[in-house]
Amino acid sequence: MSDERKEGTPQETEGKAVAGPENSAPGSGGGGKSRFFLVLSAILGLLLTGVVAFYNVPAFHALLHPHAGGDKTAKTADKYTCGMHPFIISDKPGNCPICGMPLTKIEGAPTAGGTVAAPSAPTASPSGGARKILFYRNPMNPKITSQSPAKDEMGMDFVPVYEDETKGGGGADLPEGYATVHVGAERIRRTGIRSATATREAIRPPVRAAGVVVPDERRVRRVQAKIDGWVEKLHSNFTGQLVTKGQPLLEIYSPELVATQREYLLAKAGVERMKESPYEDARQMSSGLAQAARTRLKLFDVPESFIEELERTGKVRRTVTLNAPVSGYVTGKEVFEGTRVSPGMDLLTVTDLSRVWIEADLYEYEAHSVRVGQAAVLEPVSDPGAKLKGRVSYIYPTFSAETRTLKVRFDFPNPGLRLKPQMYVSVSLDLHGVTGVVIPDSALIDTGLRRIVFVDAGDGSFVPREVKVGVRGDGKAQILSGVKAGENVAVGANFLLDSESKLRAALTRMTGGASAPSQPRPQSPPPPQGQGGRAGDGAGK
Repeated sequence: MSDERKEGTPQETEGKAVAGPENSAPGSGGGGKSRFFLVLSAILGLLLTGVVAFYNVPAFHALLHPHAGGDKTAKTADKYTCGMHPFIISDKPGNCPICGMPLTKIEGAPTAGGTVAAPSAPTASPSGGARKILFYRNPMNPKITSQSPAKDEMGMDFVPVYEDETKGGGGADLPEGYATVHVGAERIRRTGIRSATATREAIRPPVRAAGVVVPDERRVRRVQAKIDGWVEKLHSNFTGQLVTKGQPLLEIYSPELVATQREYLLAKAGVERMKESPYEDARQMSSGLAQAARTRLKLFDVPESFIEELERTGKVRRTVTLNAPVSGYVTGKEVFEGTRVSPGMDLLTVTDLSRVWIEADLYEYEAHSVRVGQAAVLEPVSDPGAKLKGRVSYIYPTFSAETRTLKVRFDFPNPGLRLKPQMYVSVSLDLHGVTGVVIPDSALIDTGLRRIVFVDAGDGSFVPREVKVGVRGDGKAQILSGVKAGENVAVGANFLLDSESKLRAALTRMTGGASAPSQPRPQSPPPPQGQGGRAGDGAGK
């Protein structure tokens, strides 16, 4: 026994000798503790991160601690849309990118989880009751409808269609393509819709045209030569010179005038000699020759003063002075000193500008109400504030092929020569007024084929009506039919009412003019995102 123990002892001793160095290595116990603390620190860090994320990250909080569907802490994601363009959907407030109107909050917007939350309470109709939702339509394609809230392939929410939107709301007398618009008080305030009362009053259609000053052709005189001769001297030697009636214009030398003067003096001397003659025929013949010579001088435009001077002195003058026939301005000069003239040649042109003509162009719709003798008021462009009164003197019988206007002539006085030829002026006609139902011109919506106004029916309702318009003037329009005196018409934000009315009329046509089925078919939960209802699932079926 002692020997075996002794034999075994060396083996054990050898094994211990081998293992002894590992166990006795320095730091063997400290390394295990380091690994343990490292793992513990990592676990504590993960736990701390989870706690922070649980209270600060809503998605992580909802993943670890989902709330019940009826919990009050469940919040809906707000959605905003444009009242005039319902297909515009936004996650935050702002303005419509099309019309610029402020976006309004949608009741029953999708929840944070992506489902569609039912509206908390039905919206109020214009009449004060609850508005009934008939169906939902695709915002981009109104033909695609659904009986329950859904989304289209772009992720946009279907727009609810209410019962009052599909009913025309105004009867069979509505214009084609229009429907009655129901607007709440809040939307009226936001959109700036204003109303004005149609009144019965007189309206004066204004006719205003631009005209050009031209000389009165009846006051233009041309000084012409009636004999052969030469211009010896010009008393009016430049264009634009003012002359008065009887003022000398030029002196002309003509051998024929000299001979005629001599003939007249000889005939006049013969009359003196024949006064003592016993023959009556001889005395009459002598007197007739003298009178014929004197008349000949007058027919050559020799002034009466020149003939009287010739009779008084009995001396023949080499040149004859021609005087101005009228007062005015020299507007034409064709000769110079020394120029040879012949019968019929224009020497000078004298124009009387004390009265002038205004030639203005009127459009076809204005010309039919203009008559000769109507009063007119002129405002010179060069003299603001000055006004002259005149009358229509002539209406030309033909239209201008280039401008499609009718030329009208006005006769105006010209005190102080304010109006100069070729000057631009503004002419206003004083026409007779007409009495009728009058509304502001801004209430009219001109579609090209017809004119529409929106009549305020009260309770936020606006009914479109087609009207026939008469004359217009001073920002007002005469209504021949369609609106009665005392009714209110919309005069502000008409284009918004026009857009809304056409949209509702389109919905009415889409649904066949009837509301949605009273007993809608049960439908499965809303289709997944990207799929809408089939066309005709709504009121169209």
